[in-house]
Amino acid sequence: MLEGATLRLQAAAGCPVTFSRTAQTVEPGTYQVIVQYSEEEVGRLAFDLAQTLCLAARDDAPFDLDDALHRLRELDEDVRLGPSTGSIVYAAVARGIPYRRLTQGSMVQFGWGSKQRRIQAAETSATSAVAESVAQDKDLTKSLLHAAGVPVPLGRSVRSAEQAWEAAQEIAAPVVVKPRDGNQGKGVAVRIRTREEVMTAYEVASDISSDVIVERYIPGHDFRLLVVGKHLVAAARRDPPQVIGDGAHTVRQLVEEVNRDPRRGEGHATSLTKIRFDDIALATLAKQGLTAESVPPKGTRVVLRNNANLSTGGSATDVTDDVHPDIAARAVAAAQMVGLDIAGVDAVCETVLKPFEEQAGGIVEVNAAPGLRMHLQPSYGKGRAVGEAIVSTMFADGDDGRIPVVAVSGTNGKTTTVRLITHIMAASGLRMGMTGTDGVYIRGERIDTGDCSGPRSARNVLLHPDVDAAVFETARGGLLREGLAFDRCDVAVVTNVGEGDHLGYPISARWKTSRCSRA
Repeated sequence: MLEGATLRLQAAAGCPVTFSRTAQTVEPGTYQVIVQYSEEEVGRLAFDLAQTLCLAARDDAPFDLDDALHRLRELDEDVRLGPSTGSIVYAAVARGIPYRRLTQGSMVQFGWGSKQRRIQAAETSATSAVAESVAQDKDLTKSLLHAAGVPVPLGRSVRSAEQAWEAAQEIAAPVVVKPRDGNQGKGVAVRIRTREEVMTAYEVASDISSDVIVERYIPGHDFRLLVVGKHLVAAARRDPPQVIGDGAHTVRQLVEEVNRDPRRGEGHATSLTKIRFDDIALATLAKQGLTAESVPPKGTRVVLRNNANLSTGGSATDVTDDVHPDIAARAVAAAQMVGLDIAGVDAVCETVLKPFEEQAGGIVEVNAAPGLRMHLQPSYGKGRAVGEAIVSTMFADGDDGRIPVVAVSGTNGKTTTVRLITHIMAASGLRMGMTGTDGVYIRGERIDTGDCSGPRSARNVLLHPDVDAAVFETARGGLLREGLAFDRCDVAVVTNVGEGDHLGYPISARWKTSRCSRA
């Protein structure tokens, strides 16, 4: 019952788990309960809740199932990988590339030793910190793109509300006011004309950045072009958060109905984000002569924000197959000019079917660490394999990021066997990592002392960037308590296994001499 309850609580909370087993041990009345988890913390909480549930059933006591599922969902939301990082991890797993999550956030290592690569969300270990700084500086980015012949809107940085109005008059309305180093559409006001609107927009943007940019407003749709390496791999048209009037319900009620869509949630975990009713939404409604309690006529399009970011409730339509080769080339040129290996290039134009020059369109921003969910699960159209594209830039075809691994287990003679194998492999020029009962060794130098024959020491060796191959002493205790530090090894050596010898469990086969098995 404990096994079934633990499994089903996780499944009901939305965790994709299916495997469980219960087995009796050699000790009467003692059982091993094994239940799969997708996130360890969630699995442990589900196990604790399942115990409470079983005891409540035994004692005919109440159990709050809704609260239990809420706690599980909330914890799962906190600890699981977001959609962008998750898509890259799943693509790596599909190619047999091992991974290890380095933090509770989105930093992940792929591969082992000298073949490792790391990511943080949609940034890789090849992403330059300088390029990221350039991308954050919108004014500098625009200057670089202009130098490369990429169409960009005219504009300049300002340091006061009065300067913002002066810049708006120079450019001629309508204009866009945005923070110089903002992201996710925060503090951006578009298509504004009057002095009062510019002044207000400046105050909002200046709360995010001391430098504010005023630039020409380009009419058209907002498109996100995803560049990975030297290729455009996905494109989406982003539409601002909006509702369609039905002549019967208020704007607030229409928003509440849209937010009931199960694809909409808080934050970035779901494919869409709930539309927020805040001061910006109310101000956007006021420009349309509406309030939250207005009842728009049937068929009327009511916009809740002028920017089209998914993080503020916008939606996305995949247009990858429609992108004109000239626009794709300009997007790649923009990413390379900034220096990013992965870039979200924001373009504004009427259509992506024609070059920018034929419609007065242009590129307005280049973003580092772009969100991928609009391409993975667009509101309309098919998802794109952007995770696979990113993994392909880190590992060549056929490369699984693995280094040769030898594991030595059994009873007597493990340490000697580990040393002999390490010496033989090092003679071929490989930089060796080794663990044993007397420490951890990297290239012959001991970097840790004590009994290091468990999985934690082995994991540390696999993290080391100077290791071309590894030999691990794999003690029986650590294996039984914590499992292995790796999913598979190239060679497994098992020494001197006799019935009941050290292991604590009867072994049916007796090994009277040292043997090794190749796996």
